[in-house]
Amino acid sequence: MKVVAVNGSPRPMGNTFQAIQTVLNVIESAGIETEILQIGGLDIRGCIACGGCSDGMCVFADEAFCTWTHTLEEADGILLACPVYYAGIPGTMKAFLDRIFYQSGGRFRLKVGASIAVLRRSGGVATFDQLNHYLLISEMIVAPSFYWNVAHGRQPGEVLEDQEALSVLQNLGQNMAYLLEMQRRTRDELPPPEPVARAWTNFIR
Repeated sequence: MKVVAVNGSPRPMGNTFQAIQTVLNVIESAGIETEILQIGGLDIRGCIACGGCSDGMCVFADEAFCTWTHTLEEADGILLACPVYYAGIPGTMKAFLDRIFYQSGGRFRLKVGASIAVLRRSGGVATFDQLNHYLLISEMIVAPSFYWNVAHGRQPGEVLEDQEALSVLQNLGQNMAYLLEMQRRTRDELPPPEPVARAWTNFIR
């Protein structure tokens, strides 16, 4: 089994990385492989809703984007994490997520997912909610913790002083590992249900 984390911070070793690693350390201790995709700081264009990804891959996909796509599709669990800029997801991270999830076509369905927002002061819950939208619309199983997965810190390393956040993230890692192990043990005895045929309705007729 494997969990892939997406780091949406342009600072590869900053507070977002520290928050991710706090979760992954717990997951690794359960014998689950992990990997971090460093997305923040890259030049990633946004989705234009052209529908060209109906064959499963974004029309703007370069070699790196194709690799990221396959890495996430092959993962058993996905962890999304980013800093908070202007009370929301940073532009690069949002462009990446829009394209990756728009093209996914159900391939993330029932994977275990979770998200983390890292910030100095305000906008954490709004960003956490925005990240969870991607998981939920993809029918992923969202791992819980005992509080919102929001961690505070400005300078690199300050997030490690947020003891409550660290306990939340460690609990999240434990719960993700549990859900993944539960899926592994029941894979043969309890196959996933077939998806319901989706109806499409416009609000203006």
